[in-house]
Amino acid sequence: MEAEARRSSNLKIRFREGGKHWTDALPIGNGRLGAMVRGHLQSETIHLNQDTLWTGTPSDYTNSKAPQALSQVRNLVNRQQYPQATAAAAGLTGNPSEAYQLLGDIKLDFDYSHLTRGQETYERELDLNTATVKVRYSVGDVEFKREHFASYPDQVIVNNISASKPAKLSFTVSLHSKMVNQTYVNGTNQIIMKGACPGKRIPSQLQHKAQDNPQGIQFSAILDLKIGGRNGVINILDDNKLKVEASDWAVLLLVGWSSFSGPFTAPSDSKKDPTSDCFSTLSSISNVSYSDLYARHLNDYQDLFHRVSLQLMRSTQQNISEDRSLELKKRLAPSVAHLSLLDSVTQVSTSDRVKSFQTDEDPSLVELLFQYGRYLLISCSRPGTQVANLQGIWNKDLEPAWDGAPHLNINLEMNYWPALPCNLSECQEPLFNYISSLSVNGSKTAYVNYQASGWVAHSKSDIWARTSAGQGDVVWALWPMGGAWLCTHLWEHYAYTMDEDFLKYKAYPLMEGCVSFLLSWLIEDGEGYLETNPSTSPEHYFIAANGEPACVSQSSTMDVAIINEVFSIFLSAAEVLGRTKDNIIGEVRRAQPQLRPINIAQDGSIMEWLKDFKDPEVHHRHLSHLFGLFPGHTITFKETPALFEAAEKSLCKRGEEGPGWSTTWKTACWARLQNSSNAYKMIKRLINLVDPDHERPFQGGLYSNLFAAHPPFQIDANFGFAAAVAEMLVQSTLSDIFFLPALPREKWPNGSVKGLKARGGTTVSICWREGDLQEVGIWSEDQTRTTIRKRIHYRGTMVTTDLVSGVFYKFNEHLKCLNTCSLSEMACS
Repeated sequence: MEAEARRSSNLKIRFREGGKHWTDALPIGNGRLGAMVRGHLQSETIHLNQDTLWTGTPSDYTNSKAPQALSQVRNLVNRQQYPQATAAAAGLTGNPSEAYQLLGDIKLDFDYSHLTRGQETYERELDLNTATVKVRYSVGDVEFKREHFASYPDQVIVNNISASKPAKLSFTVSLHSKMVNQTYVNGTNQIIMKGACPGKRIPSQLQHKAQDNPQGIQFSAILDLKIGGRNGVINILDDNKLKVEASDWAVLLLVGWSSFSGPFTAPSDSKKDPTSDCFSTLSSISNVSYSDLYARHLNDYQDLFHRVSLQLMRSTQQNISEDRSLELKKRLAPSVAHLSLLDSVTQVSTSDRVKSFQTDEDPSLVELLFQYGRYLLISCSRPGTQVANLQGIWNKDLEPAWDGAPHLNINLEMNYWPALPCNLSECQEPLFNYISSLSVNGSKTAYVNYQASGWVAHSKSDIWARTSAGQGDVVWALWPMGGAWLCTHLWEHYAYTMDEDFLKYKAYPLMEGCVSFLLSWLIEDGEGYLETNPSTSPEHYFIAANGEPACVSQSSTMDVAIINEVFSIFLSAAEVLGRTKDNIIGEVRRAQPQLRPINIAQDGSIMEWLKDFKDPEVHHRHLSHLFGLFPGHTITFKETPALFEAAEKSLCKRGEEGPGWSTTWKTACWARLQNSSNAYKMIKRLINLVDPDHERPFQGGLYSNLFAAHPPFQIDANFGFAAAVAEMLVQSTLSDIFFLPALPREKWPNGSVKGLKARGGTTVSICWREGDLQEVGIWSEDQTRTTIRKRIHYRGTMVTTDLVSGVFYKFNEHLKCLNTCSLSEMACS
């Protein structure tokens, strides 16, 4: 019970005051609706988001002048005039992308006594176990409680406010938004807000002047108020506010919908009525009690969240019972030191824990941050929602940093890195739907802009599935490998789930279109190789021979690594599906050996470009040339030992500094290199508190609510962290599973993890003691194969075993199978 209490208590983000900054607020979400709860005592603001609120309308992502510009750029590259090629490549870029918007705010105003007398007892927390934000404080002898959660099954944000004594709850509630909107009271207990997004990108200062602006996405939100208690009343103020007086409790239900009908339908052609949809949602839950809403929310959320548990502990040096079963170890009571830590965890704010991590290196904070990444993915990406953008779904600005847009040169991919290993495969569905949309627009971009077959996507997109190069510096805008990188996620989904229907009907057609483009994009040089030209290494300049900066050349290492990866997985998919005789398979088999090899520079590191250009920024944040190491699979110790060693030198050369997402990418790379010390060093670097009033560019770190910082806030590092920790504990191929390959034994000598996924359709649980493996559990629920052959590895030991689907296997520290049982008999799990 004590161990369970420790786990439950640790899975909370705590504050002792209301949020001064937006990054002090606590996030909740159901994939479509999001909220940030500041928790102010007297005047509370709950920031709202809806995932389909974007500027703009569907657009034409083609440029009939691009082929001429492409020919000019290629000729300049062939003459090694790289600065001139870089300048000419601006002719391949286009218009600005659209921007993610916001929904509005719920404003709650309480009596002044809440501010003057409530601070002493104030507590605010996000409980990851229940996906609920709670605020508690007392004014005199009355305790006030607020609970907030976002329900996926009922598509509503629920806010419950209560007082411990009758008739003591009074407040005023209203809806506000920076968007063009009108707000009014409906009936006696509802506030309706109707608004619109700009139909074209306009400066924020003109946001309220809609002249000459095509119709954008329309939206509606309704706040429905219910109160309890014999004396409670609701009054209407100014036709746009509701005032609650002398109530015992209040439940506020917030629903919000938009007219967005997909990336190919103009808002003016949409048949959706967001106000009607709001009423329909409220009608569906009109007779559902608060307790039932909460129960349905918990049932849905915990089905996902409880799949994986993680416990990390310091050395105890205590005797442990000889019964070493995984279940027993989960129940082991923590040592006195850990009980002391539990006490401190329940009393200290999370921001103070982050501050002290550089000295105390509390492993339970790593647990919390790992599970927070899983929580955020569940909260911002669910079946039927939009893809998780640069900020997930949480945004406070009309002009968010980098437009809040999906960036395809690392950020969008990193958002979904934890989905498979961390047992949240359903959360990927929006990504796959998004790739499908990109393939539609991308086929037009490929045909017109590049006179190529298949489909293409560049580095930055938006809700309208933009696929052409955006407006901006060529160094980031011109990168036609975005779609190819995304296609690796399609294969990975199959590799983890072994879902052949998904591979056949969803993944393979998209991969085939991508491969078709890559074959068209590759051009023969005079040395027998197939080149990409033009080619950039995302966001990174080099120094040309004449001393001028440039970014456009041919066959950057990342280009070659991604194409090689995509060709390999496409061939593997064809093998699985029995399509090896398709014409395109023959083309890939002929083309793959003609790709440029990855080169090693004179200093022993991997060359980022085809030529060993001078690098003006050796500590650059991107690790593009290490794609083959992670997340790719073409640089391995077994198959490419020289490149494996060069990758390690490249990481050392890159250094430790960088924004949050760069830090977690480095963590994952060090884990793939099985260098536990450096992987942990990057974890320690990330866990530094960022002061929003004194941010430094590219410093990385965490805000007080554990949002990761570039700065400003970018959510990708939160997801990258969860994936990197999983990579430290389990690595896999379709045939192999490696246990604890990058465990920092001195930092996390004791621990257990349950429910991580491995490739090949398997699930694993691991327990270790004083740095050494103690037990492993492995099982498969693959219904398509009765038996799966696996090679399991720990340090220098390798054992081949046949796993029967539906059977749990328990192995000891020597990888000897101790016993088996059916999954229905989980007494032995």
